[in-house]
Amino acid sequence: MITSLHSPHVERVKALLGSRGVKERKAESKFIAEGLQSIREAINFGDPKLDTLYLTEAGRAKLEDENLLTSEVLGKTVEVTDEVMRAMADTVTPQGILALCDISKHNFPNFISKQPLRIAYFWQIQDPGNAGAVIRTADAFGFNAIVFSDQCVDVYSPKVVRATAGSLWHIPVFEDVSISDLKQLAEKNAIQIFGTDGNSKLALPDALQELNKKPSIWVFGNEARGLPSDISADLNLVTIPMEGRAESLNLAAAATVVMYEVSQATKR
Repeated sequence: MITSLHSPHVERVKALLGSRGVKERKAESKFIAEGLQSIREAINFGDPKLDTLYLTEAGRAKLEDENLLTSEVLGKTVEVTDEVMRAMADTVTPQGILALCDISKHNFPNFISKQPLRIAYFWQIQDPGNAGAVIRTADAFGFNAIVFSDQCVDVYSPKVVRATAGSLWHIPVFEDVSISDLKQLAEKNAIQIFGTDGNSKLALPDALQELNKKPSIWVFGNEARGLPSDISADLNLVTIPMEGRAESLNLAAAATVVMYEVSQATKR
């Protein structure tokens, strides 16, 4: 059992969560997940892969109650005191369960060559809560992958990981895919790309009817700036019909509406 606050384990976890966390996570290809929900999904689904599991006595009891401590998981488990867990954790009141996980290495060109039915792409989004929410939404509505452009929030930051509520382990996530690469790969693989624009004359339901269940990519812009005209110019732009007086929807709400409608219209 680790009892020292100066243990190399503690220092390593704190480095991955600290002010230089983005750089450390990219250098090590590791990230930190906390809490029962995330660790349950990491154990049950295995991608991203669990590397090391840190448990307090109370945390161990929670996993035992759910029969999650298999021999394989136990082989990766390190017991720590409550004090050590508080020093390592990013949350104010840790659950006594924290894991070091591998960042998945998916190849986007290979993935898209298989013509997946539904992909969501997010351009330069910055809010961790939004990033986590859209991963969770894409998972809920059966999207095949979610893709983030360069200059997005770090998908493996602790706030994003928590906000996914375990969905990070259910759907392939790709980072740092430029919009130009996305467009080239879509054209090469005969996949249509759509974006949203309140001024478009083409309503989302009509666009989906014309799509006729073919593979598609749905592009969403930055929370404040949306999609610049040089990016949206060659996309198939659609509008979300709204009967009320709201001028627009925020990013997470718009993405939820679109992904739900796409999932319903492209069922096979």
